[in-house]
Amino acid sequence: MLIDYHQDLWSSHLFDPDSWYTGDGAPQWVINAGTYPDESCGICILWGQNMLTNGAVRAAAHDFWHNRYGLQDAYLAQARAALTYFRANLDPAMVLGVDPFNEPFDGGLDGASGATWEATLLMPFYQRFRAVMDETGWAARPLYAEPLVFWNTQFGEAGGFTTIPPLGPRYVFNSHYYDGGRMTLDPTAAGDGTYSAAMNRIRDRATTLGATPFVSEFGNALSGTGSSGRTPWMVRAMYQGLDSRLSGSSFWNSTTGSGPVLSATQWHWDVYSGRHSEAMNGNPDKIQTIGDAWNGEDHSVYANGALRLDRRVLDRLFPSAVAGSTIAFAYEDLARDGYAGAGRQQAWLTVPSRLPTIAGLVAGRQYGVLVWRGPSAPLGAPTELHLPGSFPSARTVVVSDLGTRSGLTASGPIAVAGETGATTARRLLLDGDGSVHVALVVNASDTASIPAATLTAARTELLGWAAGIRV
Repeated sequence: MLIDYHQDLWSSHLFDPDSWYTGDGAPQWVINAGTYPDESCGICILWGQNMLTNGAVRAAAHDFWHNRYGLQDAYLAQARAALTYFRANLDPAMVLGVDPFNEPFDGGLDGASGATWEATLLMPFYQRFRAVMDETGWAARPLYAEPLVFWNTQFGEAGGFTTIPPLGPRYVFNSHYYDGGRMTLDPTAAGDGTYSAAMNRIRDRATTLGATPFVSEFGNALSGTGSSGRTPWMVRAMYQGLDSRLSGSSFWNSTTGSGPVLSATQWHWDVYSGRHSEAMNGNPDKIQTIGDAWNGEDHSVYANGALRLDRRVLDRLFPSAVAGSTIAFAYEDLARDGYAGAGRQQAWLTVPSRLPTIAGLVAGRQYGVLVWRGPSAPLGAPTELHLPGSFPSARTVVVSDLGTRSGLTASGPIAVAGETGATTARRLLLDGDGSVHVALVVNASDTASIPAATLTAARTELLGWAAGIRV
């Protein structure tokens, strides 16, 4: 669980009853404290443009960051009360940390740059909130610090914490990612490697800041926009960018540059998408019954009792716990470019011809490959990978320096077990020492058709390939 203080466009109480848009966050008394112009976005392509062009939204946000009317003091007072309550009523072990402010936007830079605004106004707020966390029993949990919302989305007023000292381990560099170009003017489809640069920017910024990176929102609309017809592979490419620094076409030949896997949570409103009834801005003539109950957005991958995207892009193979450190990881999900598994299928993670046995083994199949270095001192726990539902234990093939398996059992250095707290989800357990290890995990439709000699030859190729990775 991530405790996430969510706001969007500051407050619904800023908007006219007949507005195209709405907000959420600040209560009525906060808006009554100030004097704001009538809201207007002007010629808006997206609701988020309100953060740049809506005078009422910007003025209200500006007041908060400058603590006019004691707004920031009041915010921290409620946070102190809420976090005290959470500490007494939640299991701290189940809480990742606290995000104090969703998608911070400046409301006016007063002639400064976005980076300067972050250093002089946003970071002092985070430091005040960090002190509240420490006072209320959350000192052992990090603060998930978001930079200016537009820093990585092709829009203006960018920041990205480029002028502040390293955050250190008590903070997480928490970014969102949405493809502003394809959401507006870019008509192209996403494909192999489309989001490598954007996700690597998040990785690199976190490294500079000495903090763990996290992407707490990403995705795209599933209907109602010019880009929604391209969403299936946009989401697929975003997951690919989270898995590795590299495109699928370059992974096997340039593995040293793969880097760490980015932890992330895809934006999804909830299971009530399409099953709610809400008056937008309190207007009984504007009842919202579909979408995410938010400015007409429709990002929810599950609605009306059905999964809308290809299950293969959502239920993925990924390293959930690595004993040691990840050197490289990539996954071929074979998700199609249409909705609910319809459309064209194309592999992105292509094996070079110099590895013919591996190429033949994975052809037309979902598979992943993990390279990791074990810890110098035993941890008493194995490396774990989440197994998708499409990888049943009896049909999962593993080729590794730890051995080979055609079908998984519950014991040995390559084993399967249930995931903690789950009834059906499973995890692959890989129990190695402090050296470099590699595992190729394949969803095989029929393990009986794969000869033992093929697995032996694939293992020889895999170990030779892994030996050439500079670590």
